[in-house]
Amino acid sequence: MPELYFRPFACSLASRIALLEAGIEADYHQVDLASHRVVADGNDYFVISPKGQVPALRRDDGSLLTEGSAVLQWIADQRPSAELAPPPGHAERYRLQEWLSFVATEIHKAFLAPTFGPDVPDAVKDHARSRLPKALAVVSDHLAGRDVLVGDRFGVADAYLLWALLLVRFAGVDLSDWPSLDAYVERIQQRPRVREAIELERAMLQA
Repeated sequence: MPELYFRPFACSLASRIALLEAGIEADYHQVDLASHRVVADGNDYFVISPKGQVPALRRDDGSLLTEGSAVLQWIADQRPSAELAPPPGHAERYRLQEWLSFVATEIHKAFLAPTFGPDVPDAVKDHARSRLPKALAVVSDHLAGRDVLVGDRFGVADAYLLWALLLVRFAGVDLSDWPSLDAYVERIQQRPRVREAIELERAMLQA
Protein backbone atom coordinates (compact mmCIF):
# COMPACT_ATOMS: atom_id res chain seq x y z
CA MET A 1 0.00 0.00 0.00
CA PRO A 2 1.48 3.41 -0.93
CA GLU A 3 2.22 5.92 1.81
CA LEU A 4 1.65 9.63 1.26
CA TYR A 5 3.50 12.21 3.32
CA PHE A 6 1.45 15.40 3.38
CA ARG A 7 0.71 18.66 5.12
CA PRO A 8 -2.96 19.73 5.32
CA PHE A 9 -3.80 22.07 2.45
CA ALA A 10 -0.29 22.04 1.07
CA CYS A 11 0.07 21.01 -2.58
CA SER A 12 -0.04 17.40 -1.37
CA LEU A 13 -3.82 17.89 -1.25
CA ALA A 14 -3.77 17.28 -5.01
CA SER A 15 -2.17 13.87 -4.42
CA ARG A 16 -4.81 12.97 -1.84
CA ILE A 17 -7.52 13.95 -4.34
CA ALA A 18 -5.88 11.82 -7.03
CA LEU A 19 -5.63 8.80 -4.72
CA LEU A 20 -9.29 9.11 -3.76
CA GLU A 21 -10.41 9.63 -7.36
CA ALA A 22 -8.39 6.58 -8.43
CA GLY A 23 -9.81 4.46 -5.63
CA ILE A 24 -6.33 3.66 -4.33
CA GLU A 25 -6.02 2.95 -0.61
CA ALA A 26 -3.01 4.56 1.03
CA ASP A 27 -1.49 5.28 4.41
CA TYR A 28 -1.24 8.99 5.15
CA HIS A 29 1.48 10.57 7.29
CA GLN A 30 1.08 14.19 8.31
CA VAL A 31 4.25 16.27 8.33
CA ASP A 32 4.91 19.43 10.34
CA LEU A 33 6.93 21.43 7.84
CA ALA A 34 8.00 23.99 10.46
CA SER A 35 9.84 21.36 12.49
CA HIS A 36 10.23 18.84 9.68
CA ARG A 37 8.87 16.10 11.89
CA VAL A 38 6.30 13.42 11.17
CA VAL A 39 3.40 14.31 13.44
CA ALA A 40 2.47 10.80 14.55
CA ASP A 41 5.90 9.61 15.70
CA GLY A 42 8.17 12.66 15.69
CA ASN A 43 10.57 11.13 13.17
CA ASP A 44 12.90 13.49 11.32
CA TYR A 45 11.27 14.07 7.96
CA PHE A 46 14.61 14.93 6.34
CA VAL A 47 15.66 11.32 6.98
CA ILE A 48 12.61 10.13 5.07
CA SER A 49 12.79 12.75 2.31
CA PRO A 50 16.01 14.77 2.03
CA LYS A 51 14.18 17.50 0.09
CA GLY A 52 12.00 18.09 3.14
CA GLN A 53 8.92 18.96 1.09
CA VAL A 54 5.54 17.38 0.45
CA PRO A 55 4.19 15.42 -1.22
CA ALA A 56 6.42 12.41 -0.91
CA LEU A 57 5.07 8.98 -1.77
CA ARG A 58 6.53 5.68 -0.60
CA ARG A 59 5.77 3.03 -3.19
CA ASP A 60 5.20 -0.66 -2.53
CA ASP A 61 8.78 -1.46 -3.51
CA GLY A 62 10.04 0.88 -0.78
CA SER A 63 11.25 3.61 -3.12
CA LEU A 64 10.34 7.21 -2.43
CA LEU A 65 8.88 9.44 -5.13
CA THR A 66 8.87 13.22 -4.68
CA GLU A 67 7.71 16.30 -6.63
CA GLY A 68 3.98 16.74 -7.04
CA SER A 69 3.87 16.39 -10.80
CA ALA A 70 5.67 13.04 -10.68
CA VAL A 71 3.55 11.77 -7.79
CA LEU A 72 0.33 12.73 -9.55
CA GLN A 73 1.30 10.96 -12.76
CA TRP A 74 2.38 7.86 -10.87
CA ILE A 75 -0.98 7.71 -9.09
CA ALA A 76 -2.83 8.09 -12.39
CA ASP A 77 -0.80 5.30 -13.99
CA GLN A 78 -1.61 2.84 -11.20
CA ARG A 79 -5.30 2.91 -12.10
CA PRO A 80 -5.65 3.55 -15.86
CA SER A 81 -9.35 2.77 -15.72
CA ALA A 82 -9.92 5.94 -13.69
CA GLU A 83 -8.64 7.95 -16.69
CA LEU A 84 -6.92 10.58 -14.56
CA ALA A 85 -4.18 11.00 -17.16
CA PRO A 86 -3.71 10.17 -20.83
CA PRO A 87 -1.63 7.00 -21.25
CA PRO A 88 2.16 7.34 -21.54
CA GLY A 89 3.17 8.16 -25.10
CA HIS A 90 -0.22 9.58 -26.03
CA ALA A 91 -0.10 13.07 -27.53
CA GLU A 92 -2.34 14.40 -24.74
CA ARG A 93 0.13 13.14 -22.12
CA TYR A 94 2.42 15.97 -23.13
CA ARG A 95 -0.45 18.42 -22.68
CA LEU A 96 -0.86 17.06 -19.17
CA GLN A 97 2.83 17.62 -18.46
CA GLU A 98 2.56 21.08 -19.99
CA TRP A 99 -0.21 22.11 -17.59
CA LEU A 100 1.36 20.47 -14.56
CA SER A 101 4.52 22.43 -15.28
CA PHE A 102 2.63 25.68 -15.82
CA VAL A 103 0.72 25.43 -12.55
CA ALA A 104 3.91 24.47 -10.71
CA THR A 105 6.03 27.31 -12.04
CA GLU A 106 3.69 30.18 -12.83
CA ILE A 107 1.20 29.89 -9.94
CA HIS A 108 2.61 27.63 -7.24
CA LYS A 109 6.26 28.69 -7.10
CA ALA A 110 5.90 32.15 -8.63
CA PHE A 111 3.01 33.32 -6.44
CA LEU A 112 1.96 30.93 -3.68
CA ALA A 113 5.44 30.07 -2.41
CA PRO A 114 6.52 33.68 -1.81
CA THR A 115 3.08 34.77 -0.63
CA PHE A 116 2.87 32.17 2.12
CA GLY A 117 6.59 31.71 2.73
CA PRO A 118 7.90 32.78 6.13
CA ASP A 119 10.23 35.77 6.20
CA VAL A 120 9.64 36.68 2.55
CA PRO A 121 10.14 40.46 2.10
CA ASP A 122 7.03 42.46 1.26
CA ALA A 123 8.64 43.69 -1.96
CA VAL A 124 9.01 40.10 -3.15
CA LYS A 125 5.39 39.34 -2.27
CA ASP A 126 4.23 42.46 -4.10
CA HIS A 127 6.20 41.48 -7.19
CA ALA A 128 4.73 37.97 -7.12
CA ARG A 129 1.21 39.42 -6.87
CA SER A 130 1.83 41.74 -9.81
CA ARG A 131 2.79 38.79 -12.01
CA LEU A 132 -0.13 36.58 -11.08
CA PRO A 133 -2.85 38.10 -13.31
CA LYS A 134 -0.95 37.19 -16.45
CA ALA A 135 -0.74 33.53 -15.39
CA LEU A 136 -4.39 33.44 -14.36
CA ALA A 137 -5.41 34.96 -17.69
CA VAL A 138 -3.62 32.17 -19.56
CA VAL A 139 -5.50 29.48 -17.62
CA SER A 140 -8.77 31.40 -17.82
CA ASP A 141 -8.54 31.70 -21.59
CA HIS A 142 -7.79 27.99 -21.89
CA LEU A 143 -10.78 27.06 -19.72
CA ALA A 144 -13.22 29.31 -21.54
CA GLY A 145 -15.67 26.80 -23.00
CA ARG A 146 -13.88 23.84 -21.40
CA ASP A 147 -14.68 21.92 -18.23
CA VAL A 148 -11.18 20.59 -17.51
CA LEU A 149 -7.56 21.33 -18.35
CA VAL A 150 -6.76 18.28 -20.51
CA GLY A 151 -9.15 16.31 -22.69
CA ASP A 152 -12.75 16.05 -21.59
CA ARG A 153 -12.41 14.33 -18.20
CA PHE A 154 -11.23 15.39 -14.76
CA GLY A 155 -7.58 14.51 -14.32
CA VAL A 156 -4.61 14.98 -12.04
CA ALA A 157 -3.81 18.39 -13.55
CA ASP A 158 -7.23 19.54 -12.37
CA ALA A 159 -6.49 18.33 -8.85
CA TYR A 160 -3.33 20.46 -8.83
CA LEU A 161 -4.93 23.54 -10.39
CA LEU A 162 -7.88 23.38 -8.01
CA TRP A 163 -5.56 23.36 -5.01
CA ALA A 164 -3.61 26.30 -6.43
CA LEU A 165 -6.74 28.35 -7.10
CA LEU A 166 -8.12 27.66 -3.63
CA LEU A 167 -4.91 29.05 -2.17
CA VAL A 168 -4.99 31.99 -4.58
CA ARG A 169 -8.43 32.81 -3.19
CA PHE A 170 -7.15 32.39 0.36
CA ALA A 171 -4.43 34.91 -0.47
CA GLY A 172 -7.17 37.45 -1.11
CA VAL A 173 -7.23 37.37 -4.90
CA ASP A 174 -10.76 37.79 -6.27
CA LEU A 175 -11.23 35.30 -9.09
CA SER A 176 -14.37 37.04 -10.32
CA ASP A 177 -12.12 38.95 -12.71
CA TRP A 178 -11.65 35.58 -14.45
CA PRO A 179 -15.19 34.10 -14.62
CA SER A 180 -14.08 30.81 -16.15
CA LEU A 181 -11.73 30.23 -13.19
CA ASP A 182 -14.42 31.11 -10.67
CA ALA A 183 -16.82 28.67 -12.34
CA TYR A 184 -14.09 26.01 -12.60
CA VAL A 185 -13.35 26.10 -8.87
CA GLU A 186 -17.02 25.74 -7.98
CA ARG A 187 -17.55 22.97 -10.53
CA ILE A 188 -14.55 20.84 -9.56
CA GLN A 189 -15.36 21.14 -5.86
CA GLN A 190 -18.68 19.42 -6.51
CA ARG A 191 -16.94 16.12 -7.23
CA PRO A 192 -17.58 13.84 -4.23
CA ARG A 193 -13.97 12.68 -3.82
CA VAL A 194 -12.63 16.20 -4.23
CA ARG A 195 -15.05 17.48 -1.62
CA GLU A 196 -14.12 14.62 0.71
CA ALA A 197 -10.41 15.45 0.49
CA ILE A 198 -10.95 19.16 1.03
CA GLU A 199 -13.25 18.70 4.00
CA LEU A 200 -10.90 16.19 5.60
CA GLU A 201 -7.84 18.42 5.37
CA ARG A 202 -9.78 21.54 6.34
CA ALA A 203 -10.86 19.73 9.51
CA MET A 204 -7.21 18.92 10.25
CA LEU A 205 -6.31 22.60 10.06
CA GLN A 206 -9.12 23.50 12.43
CA ALA A 207 -8.36 20.76 14.94
